[in-house]
Amino acid sequence: MIDMSGSALGSIFGEEASRAGFVAIVGCPNVGKSTLLNRLIGQKISIVSSKAQTTRHRVTGILSAGNVQFVFVDTPGFQTRRGNALNRAMNRAVSQTLAGVDLVFFVVEAGRFNDEDRAALNAIPPETRVILVINKIDRLDDKSSLLPFIDQMRVLREFAEIVPVSAEHGRNCDALVTAAAPFLPEGQPIFGPDEITDRSERFFAAEFLREKLFRLLGDELPYGLTVEIEKFEIEGRLRRIHAAVIVNKPAHKGIVIGKGGEKLKKAATQARLEMEKMFDGKVFLETWVKVRSGWADNEHALKSLGYE
Repeated sequence: MIDMSGSALGSIFGEEASRAGFVAIVGCPNVGKSTLLNRLIGQKISIVSSKAQTTRHRVTGILSAGNVQFVFVDTPGFQTRRGNALNRAMNRAVSQTLAGVDLVFFVVEAGRFNDEDRAALNAIPPETRVILVINKIDRLDDKSSLLPFIDQMRVLREFAEIVPVSAEHGRNCDALVTAAAPFLPEGQPIFGPDEITDRSERFFAAEFLREKLFRLLGDELPYGLTVEIEKFEIEGRLRRIHAAVIVNKPAHKGIVIGKGGEKLKKAATQARLEMEKMFDGKVFLETWVKVRSGWADNEHALKSLGYE
């Protein structure tokens, strides 16, 4: 287990041999995978909310430190329930990612390991190197329970390392990166030193708006909602973005729009401000709501909306 007092990244990144590789971040919904990715990259590239299914796509984050480059892939939470086409697409994304990575961060919540976590762990091929990341250690009421929990986890699989962290507060995340570096293959960087993701601005525009709607709508209908960017134009430092919010039923339109249009307007404003920060320029964002019945259980509709 990595010492929780942290470590000097330079002791690893100062080696002569260059290393670069892909690291999948895997686990059940709401264990903090996206928060961990954002913390490691140092910038928000994966949307976060308390709702399951917030992450629906693979999101790639790139960390270049000295002569080591990590290509982190934040995967959707492994789905063990609600077996519709959307859930199957998200599990395919997890499986496809696992087939092509050098290392896996398997994330669990400190003090909690249930049947769903076990199913997610069992989905990782036995030959894959796995670092167990025990997240949310700051939320443990009884700190002395951490070591027994680590012992409980140790017997489940031969983990390459076990690293307790708090992704929300950044605790021990440097130690996690240091622990992972030797498991990357020797080789030249895969991306440029200043790149932080391979996803497009168009992708992030849809994700930021979907995140704000998830947060504002609570439990009303996040599972039946997605966002499609119908137009994305760049004029100098100005982006003109037309975004359609896709819902399952006509009755859902009113829930998304809200009284007097206030709910959709608020979500759009919050999303626009986040886009402007990321894109470093002004954004004109126009939004509306469309009904596409059964989109979450229609393979063709999912592909048209960017689900693999």
